[in-house]
Amino acid sequence: MTDSAITHDTPFVPEDDTFHRLSDDPYETETNWWAFNWPERKMGCWVHAAVKPNRGEVTWRIFVWDEQAADPLRLAYYRNVTAPMPDGADLRDIEFPAGGYRLKMLKPLMEYAVHYEDRDNNFALDFEFKAVHPPRRATPGEPPTLHNPHLDQLGWFTGRMVLRGEQIPLKCLGVRDRTWGPRGGPHSASQKKPVDPNKSRVLHPGGPRWREIERERGRGRLQYIFGHVDERTGFLSFIRPQDGDADGWSPMNNGWLLRDGVFGHIDKTRSRSKNYRDPKTGWSMFMEVDAWDNLGRNMKAEGYCVSHMCEHGEGSNALMRWEIDGKVGWGEDQDTWQHEHFRRMLEALRSPNNNRL
Repeated sequence: MTDSAITHDTPFVPEDDTFHRLSDDPYETETNWWAFNWPERKMGCWVHAAVKPNRGEVTWRIFVWDEQAADPLRLAYYRNVTAPMPDGADLRDIEFPAGGYRLKMLKPLMEYAVHYEDRDNNFALDFEFKAVHPPRRATPGEPPTLHNPHLDQLGWFTGRMVLRGEQIPLKCLGVRDRTWGPRGGPHSASQKKPVDPNKSRVLHPGGPRWREIERERGRGRLQYIFGHVDERTGFLSFIRPQDGDADGWSPMNNGWLLRDGVFGHIDKTRSRSKNYRDPKTGWSMFMEVDAWDNLGRNMKAEGYCVSHMCEHGEGSNALMRWEIDGKVGWGEDQDTWQHEHFRRMLEALRSPNNNRL
């Protein structure tokens, strides 16, 4: 099947569970990611691996955060390892090197098992993921994935975590995703269109200065949000801050609206979100979502950030409490920045004057 024949409705196949054919790009990357939470503890967890086969290496990360702290040194648990990647690995049954986690496919595209143990730090994870739907494909050619295949999938996480020796049961709805393909450089520096120096970086000037800075084009800004009440109600989408308006509303693209158990594709011409930031940290504090899908359905949601994880000193990954259709759901806000861009936005957000610098 040619790339031009692939649409957002093209199904994935069982072979997509393992590695794919490579380009010669040294930053060819294949990822797997698992995100789940314990709302009663205001706690979230990521398990993630990014394999760069042409460079012969993998970076895998596991972190758990709660409301006590956000930086890696003070997180409930944090480990980030880059190690040589052995030849002949199969993502359907793999243990990542240097003490990494074990991933095993149980049912193609639908069920998986993950195990990890760090005896030195009294930490372990042991869970199964059972999807509630086939994986959904991001629209080819649409930011931020562009021409690299990307899937998202909602499912139940069931198992346990050992944290500081405490056995903590796990049962929640969460999301996994996968992306593969060339990136043309490190993730923070790749896949950005050059900005015409004769044009303003701000598409729609006006409004608070910090919002103008936030929506500057060509900075690699990205937000990825999701929230689900149950396996029949929720949403998932990417946000395009650089295309936002002076009133603070940013369009949403890619992703889904889930109502009454029926998925619809996000309508990027009508879907939007608005973010409110904490002037102390610059991180997301509160969000409004007004989502529409290709079936003409609308979903409004309000989300509060209850805890944060800030891995690199800029934006954060936040555990979100969403109110959708009068019910409470849970999910995340992933808010990514370049360092200097975030610093400028934060300075403007904190400024006591309307500083236009």
